[in-house]
Amino acid sequence: MATFVVLVLMLAPFVAPFVVLGAVVALVGRIRRRGPGAPWHVPYVRAWAVVAVLAGAAALGAYAWGVMSGFYILDPDQMCAAKGVAGDRVVTRMTLPVSARCVTEAGEGTELVPGWVNPVVDAGLVLLLLAVGAGAGQIADRAVARRFRAR
Repeated sequence: MATFVVLVLMLAPFVAPFVVLGAVVALVGRIRRRGPGAPWHVPYVRAWAVVAVLAGAAALGAYAWGVMSGFYILDPDQMCAAKGVAGDRVVTRMTLPVSARCVTEAGEGTELVPGWVNPVVDAGLVLLLLAVGAGAGQIADRAVARRFRAR
């Protein structure tokens, strides 16, 4: 199981952009099929599923990028030296929000994870939860509507 997780984290930064691009193309195709002058309506469950995939892929890709930029690739001394942190240092790590910092004896810290990673992870997770909730709500609404039509 641990090997699978490491493999997913290693491949996610490379695969996620293609998944996001495919989801965007699918959403644009749905919007274009709507036709000019057609009224806007609540998206169907499939559209919410595409949005959920898009958001989840973006969040996973950004998280994997952040993890790989400061956690597992190099020895902590090599990571800090690559960022130009001189002297003795300690590496502190956090999983959420993604963080890996080189802290010198003087107390100066250098973040190894890019600044855009955590906002993309947070926005992706929020959008994923909203899309799943909206899709589930629409499924429940349709089930209630079918039940009342059957009577």
